[in-house]
Amino acid sequence: MPLLIKNGEIVTGSERYVADIFCEGETITRIDRNIAAPAGAEVIDAKGKYVFPGFIDPHVHIYLPFMGTFSKDTYETGSKAALVGGTTTLIEMCCPSRQDDALASFELWMSQAVGKSACDFSFHMGVTKFEADTEKQLREIVARGISSFKIFLAYKGAFGIDDTELYHTLKLAKELGVIVTAHCENETLVSERSKELLAAGKTDPGQHHESRPPAVEAEGVHHLMTFAELTGAATYIVHLSCKEALDEALAARRRGVRVNIETLIQYLLLDKTYAEKPGLEGAKYVMSPPLRDASNQAVLWNGLGSGLVNTVATDHAPFDFKTQKPMGKDDFTKIPNGIPSLEERVNLLYTYGVKTGKIDLHTFVNVASTQVAKTFDLFPRKGTIQPGSDADLVIFDPEYRGTISAKTQLMNVDYSAFEGWKLEGRANVVTVRGQVAARDGKFVGTIGYGQFLKRKPSHF
Repeated sequence: MPLLIKNGEIVTGSERYVADIFCEGETITRIDRNIAAPAGAEVIDAKGKYVFPGFIDPHVHIYLPFMGTFSKDTYETGSKAALVGGTTTLIEMCCPSRQDDALASFELWMSQAVGKSACDFSFHMGVTKFEADTEKQLREIVARGISSFKIFLAYKGAFGIDDTELYHTLKLAKELGVIVTAHCENETLVSERSKELLAAGKTDPGQHHESRPPAVEAEGVHHLMTFAELTGAATYIVHLSCKEALDEALAARRRGVRVNIETLIQYLLLDKTYAEKPGLEGAKYVMSPPLRDASNQAVLWNGLGSGLVNTVATDHAPFDFKTQKPMGKDDFTKIPNGIPSLEERVNLLYTYGVKTGKIDLHTFVNVASTQVAKTFDLFPRKGTIQPGSDADLVIFDPEYRGTISAKTQLMNVDYSAFEGWKLEGRANVVTVRGQVAARDGKFVGTIGYGQFLKRKPSHF
């Protein structure tokens, strides 16, 4: 059925104007004033509301075997939560262990999503080892439509790669035009500091930060930048959390190193005092890199506003508070890492970023949609509003007022890290390729409608 959205204020990463949008055959076919509705078209009046391009989360975990357990979401629950929150495309981290086969793992992750997701999706392919047959398998995965890798400079013995593997991964990425996303923490420093803290009887969730303070993240960034500079590979630092790490990335960028920078909604709004809450309460807020001192928040907001920080993601990794987080009740190194936030990223970024004047509307769209699409080879199919683009649209009501609660969320996890936080504005209607998928905070889409997005590498 054709879709006509009338009278909305269209806001992209660079433009802002009032017009109608006509969508047919999954794409936007016309943008103009006073478009007459053809017979059979669904008409939505967006007067008084913004119309944004569908938002893209560049860093999520839906299917994740990790730290002796599994993340709680499925593509059914995760894609519903994403859509209600205005996110129409997910890029998930495919994270095999060092013992797993790369190609088989890619197919496993695909099987979790195909026919089960209500929103469109793609993957960053985790490179957790580089052995004799790895290169051939990675070439095959890229040929199947993946244009980004994921590497870990942390999680020694699980996901982490050594320097020889790092070098060859970056060399291959440069040849293939693939961008390399990277978790930057020095794994040796994390390992040794953790042992020392535990030996001293310091076992509570707040010690997680002390095992990997800002200098550990900054050293990881510096390390990656050295290898990127010498190989010429394009890189993307995931979940950057602090000034020290940002300084290292920007210093490398000034030298000509190709680096994009992602931060998370959690780092913009939460600080390390949350993980220091008494008892096991702090475990809700344990993630890596950890929440930092609140002084880093202004640095990151300023980075977004100035364009130095490129994207805002979630690193969504849902683990139940009652049954999974307690795995680390006597040892912070055993707390499953992750703060679920897929559903609330867009609303929180608008409420506490745009409404407070920290960023403007164009920056809001850029960091949560357009720059993601451009970095990961989805633009202009995704990330903008123009004829020929997919009809992924978010009609956003700035007058909405509400409160976040785990009782009403669609994420399949038993707590919210933002319980009781107030919202000023939310997605009113969300479409995926022309089909209405969410309306008034309710999922009304179709499970299985989401498509795997084949991407062609461009970072040569």
